[in-house]
Amino acid sequence: MTRTESETETLIRESLDRLATRAPDGRAVHEALARAGRPRRPSTRLALVAAAVVVLVLGAVAGTQLLTRPDLEPAASRPVLGYGPEWLPGGFTEQFREGGPGTTPQVRRWVAGPASITLTAYSTADPEWSQAALKIAAIKDQVVVHGRVGMVTGSGVAAELTWLADDTHVLRASIAGLPDARAVAQRVADAVAADPVGVRGEVRFGPLPPGLAERSAAVQGTGAGTASTELTAADPARPSVPLLRVTAGPNPPTPKVAVSVTVRGGEGFFVAPADGKDPMVFVRLPSGRWLRVSGARPQAELVAVANGVQLDPAPDYRWLGTTS
Repeated sequence: MTRTESETETLIRESLDRLATRAPDGRAVHEALARAGRPRRPSTRLALVAAAVVVLVLGAVAGTQLLTRPDLEPAASRPVLGYGPEWLPGGFTEQFREGGPGTTPQVRRWVAGPASITLTAYSTADPEWSQAALKIAAIKDQVVVHGRVGMVTGSGVAAELTWLADDTHVLRASIAGLPDARAVAQRVADAVAADPVGVRGEVRFGPLPPGLAERSAAVQGTGAGTASTELTAADPARPSVPLLRVTAGPNPPTPKVAVSVTVRGGEGFFVAPADGKDPMVFVRLPSGRWLRVSGARPQAELVAVANGVQLDPAPDYRWLGTTS
């Protein structure tokens, strides 16, 4: 919750407290009405006041729920990425976010023309990154980031700087297509801070075939009009190898041959495996965008996954193409 959101929520609560302290005592109101010879029932004015208080309370509750930032609450197909840079070279806009449960890497990418800056967070619970401290200590090109020793590789227009943010996360700033990439990597790394952001796309997994579990969710694009969401699933024993992909975006697939099949209650299409590509099912969504499901699975399974995909009516694509 940002400082402004916290202050707004405090104001709402203080307003409700003031209304409660100003409300007339119910017994006193009834006694006054009895003395006046009136029935012991709320007047129209009191009823209107009561209704207004109810509306205000409901509005405050709704406002508080909005202020809790549900996009920053981890959920299936909606990961939270924990880090971000507070400085970037001019002209770079964010165009990619990816994360997932367990040890799935967290990735954010900013682009300016052919150049890119990628910030990746790895978990030290991942065997591949569990010995990162020893690897860093063994390399000659060492640097210091936030008081911790890191290592830098590359030169010229491409470089990578890797360091331990804490005992559970290894961070890597990768620079491509920029002059003096090492210096840029150092400055970006020095500016990285704990800055949680959400990944909320337009689709979520429904039921998955036996033996598969959700691996990652990614959102990418230059803006809301070009945005797409991709989900992957994998064998939990080999989580780094995606076996199933679900993608939703503005552009339809263009296969050479496709067979008409029923998907999500309407006409969809099945594309058989060919030229080294996995089989695929795709269908047009009510929004006009396209859903595709691919992987080395039987046609019936791909159709079942497509049928079970949940559509999010409020995807967050606002950050695409922005500097923050």
